Amino acid sequence: MELEDEGRTFLLQPNTAESWKAMKAKAASDGIHLYMVSAFRSIERQSQIIENKKAKGIPDDEIYAVSAPPGRSEHHTGRAIDLNTVDCPVLEEEFEDTPAFEWLRENAASFGFTLSYPRNNPYGIAYEPWHWKFRGNQAFETARQSTESEPR
Repeated sequence: MELEDEGRTFLLQPNTAESWKAMKAKAASDGIHLYMVSAFRSIERQSQIIENKKAKGIPDDEIYAVSAPPGRSEHHTGRAIDLNTVDCPVLEEEFEDTPAFEWLRENAASFGFTLSYPRNNPYGIAYEPWHWKFRGNQAFETARQSTESEPR
């Protein structure tokens, strides 16, 4: 499903998009500004990202510590989002020092999102405090469905 966020269009699985919109609205009501940097990414786009890094002379081990090989990225599922907030460099560890990251740590699970790559994760991927994946949440889905079935 196409979703516009802060003037950019992203593709996400429908349940991921709905949960993202609800989470962003709740964060905003709590005074936290979140926005999407990246969402669905095709295998071809992932290949371009890898090739661009190789063209810059970055060694493979450094590339694959921060970028999944084409066909292996969570972004291919349409359920992964990279997030940021105002006054923070995009896709940098500094995001963990923001009130937005603290808010996500405390609230994202209630919207079905989890941090994919915490420090010292078993996947060998670098720590990415901005990368969150929708894994689903029965409580969120139940609340969403009951809201949809209410008379309007």
